[in-house]
Amino acid sequence: MTGRAPVLSVRGLSVRFLMPGGRRVAAVTDAHFDVRAGECLALIGESGCGKSVLASALLGLLPGNAQTAGRALLGDLDLLAADERTLARTVRGRLIGLVPQSPAAHLTPVRTIRAHLEETVAQLTGARRTRGALRPAAEAAAERAAFPVDHLDHHPHQLSGGLAQRAATALALVGDAPLLLADEPTTGLDRDLVDRTVDELRRHVHQPEGGGARSGGGRARALLMITHDLAAAERIADRIAVMYAARIVELADAAAFFGAPGPRHPYSRGLLDALPDRAFAPVPGLPPELGALPDGCAFAARCDRATDACAVLPPLRAHVACHHPHAALTEAADRA
Repeated sequence: MTGRAPVLSVRGLSVRFLMPGGRRVAAVTDAHFDVRAGECLALIGESGCGKSVLASALLGLLPGNAQTAGRALLGDLDLLAADERTLARTVRGRLIGLVPQSPAAHLTPVRTIRAHLEETVAQLTGARRTRGALRPAAEAAAERAAFPVDHLDHHPHQLSGGLAQRAATALALVGDAPLLLADEPTTGLDRDLVDRTVDELRRHVHQPEGGGARSGGGRARALLMITHDLAAAERIADRIAVMYAARIVELADAAAFFGAPGPRHPYSRGLLDALPDRAFAPVPGLPPELGALPDGCAFAARCDRATDACAVLPPLRAHVACHHPHAALTEAADRA
């Protein structure tokens, strides 16, 4: 996997929100990571840590009071420097497929799911706008996302949360984009549908280049999945990025993260220990407010390994931002 070229390369991505009174809130700070061809990178962390803000920055969907810095290269295109016309006509749907966190808010209430899919097929694939051309393509997209075909003529308000999520997944897959960005794609789904959804997303990424009529001309694919569902992340991810208080604090090979030797950052260990099939012990305390982050390690107040050294902000070294990381096998760290 390490030999594959990155589909997305993020370097120094930061997002600040300018608040009333001149106060600035750091929502993402100096993010560095790649999402390589043929892989899934799962971005995990507690609510409010900046994961969805990072995703919105990649798509150019931040509000007007946001300030960004750094680079986010999708091929030769810097997403952070792209204008709205480029983002709307070239990036969204065609280069980045989005499974949104709140699918109901992204579906037009007066149109059926079939109409959503048929229009998306016509826009992104160039199919002729005839019922004979669009109907089978729309139904095929629905089936890929485990959306029942007999619900295609329903309107969004007639769908459960889980069905709305699957409709959004179907729409994201239509364009066969090289990067799929899935923001909590398993919300509202039962365990069987979670497994089916992540398996389909994984198949989309792992489909052989050039392997079919809808392969996008043989282009490589990658998946950036934002999730709270660690079981889904374990099932689908090749690598894990852990975010805490606006910073990525660990990058790890998924097998090493969920197995042996395990996470290196104490916060990452705490996330796994909170699972019912592990220690079932919550991480103590609460994360800091993003508008009042300490100068040093933001996790120090909750960490049983903290020392005076943690008053200085730890850099991301050897894939972990911690002065006192847990030990890891060298080869496992190198694979990340």
